Amino acid sequence: MRITDGLLGLFLPIFLYQLLDHDLKKVIWYYLIGNLLYGLVVAWGAKYLDKVGLRRSLRISIIWGAIFYFIFFILDRGMNSVSQGWNYQQIIFLLALSIFFLTIHRMMYWVPMHTDLAKFTSKSNRAKQLGLMEATAVALGAVTPLLAGWILTHYNYDILFLITILIFFASMIPFATLPKTKEIFSWGYLQTWKEFFSRRRRREVLAYAGDGAENAVGAIVWPIFIWELLAGNYFIVGVLSSLIVVVTVGLQLFVGRFTDLSNKKKMLKYGSIFYAIGWIIKIFIATAFQIFITSTYHNLARIFARTPFDTLNYEKAADQGHYIDEYTVIHEMAVQFGKSLMLIFILFLIPFFNVQLTFVFAALASLLMNFLADEEVVKRESIID
Repeated sequence: MRITDGLLGLFLPIFLYQLLDHDLKKVIWYYLIGNLLYGLVVAWGAKYLDKVGLRRSLRISIIWGAIFYFIFFILDRGMNSVSQGWNYQQIIFLLALSIFFLTIHRMMYWVPMHTDLAKFTSKSNRAKQLGLMEATAVALGAVTPLLAGWILTHYNYDILFLITILIFFASMIPFATLPKTKEIFSWGYLQTWKEFFSRRRRREVLAYAGDGAENAVGAIVWPIFIWELLAGNYFIVGVLSSLIVVVTVGLQLFVGRFTDLSNKKKMLKYGSIFYAIGWIIKIFIATAFQIFITSTYHNLARIFARTPFDTLNYEKAADQGHYIDEYTVIHEMAVQFGKSLMLIFILFLIPFFNVQLTFVFAALASLLMNFLADEEVVKRESIID
């Protein structure tokens, strides 16, 4: 899964930007609808995961994810066809269909994935284990942006989408080795929303929403910004992304070990501050070299913020006992609505200001992650009061 993120995570927003007439607002609307839909239905979907089972759900999610990328393959082939180009209504229909399949994929993938990570990572070495997992994914990601940039320079998006689909299906293999777990989602849809808005969960919801809001800028606005800054040179975008990743791989392992032995809350506090500063610096980027230097610093700062944040997240989830999947759903809802609020804000912002101003708000959003360090775990007994 992380390999596919490396191949298309950077370039999918750029593809949409080109597909939708270089109109950033249309791209924002696409992601906004997708995030809102998933945030609204994830609690409903979690009830049906009880019947499917977490391990089987992860396997089935791969099919829906592959269909999502296949729709983009169709879109690209249609756009490049001399005899039959897509009209606007066909494009909108296929994009709506892609959101539908992506939502099913997310429902069947993320809740089981986060639940299993919280259950199967040990409390004493959780940061080390998460750091190793992240370092492995990052190491694979060191090559994929370069490969994606090369493919897009010499071929088209359709080849990249096909490769992504094949890798997606290959990811079924490790899922076959997962142990079987059984979790029952015990809340109803309305009860989930009641918990989401409850006073005792306010700080953790704010923390996860801040994480989602910052991610919306980093995953959507930033790739388009650097692609335009580099005059649409896919290969340079890929090379820079790969170089930045290479520099940060070794540090990820060190930080994972260090986090288990250190004060996670203090580490998150200082890491998020330095990470927020990185967003402010990015406002003034004007060259490829500046992208490399600033993004390298930003990725390093991200590791010091992200590792303790993820560790605290899974610690809190694991402490919920049999309510671990309910906690995970609250997490997913908060992340999606954080993304949605940021995207709504960007829609109002970009007609009047430069897109770089969104980096300021990404910096502010990243500081909200500290609310997770301040939040005491909501004990499992209190969940059913």
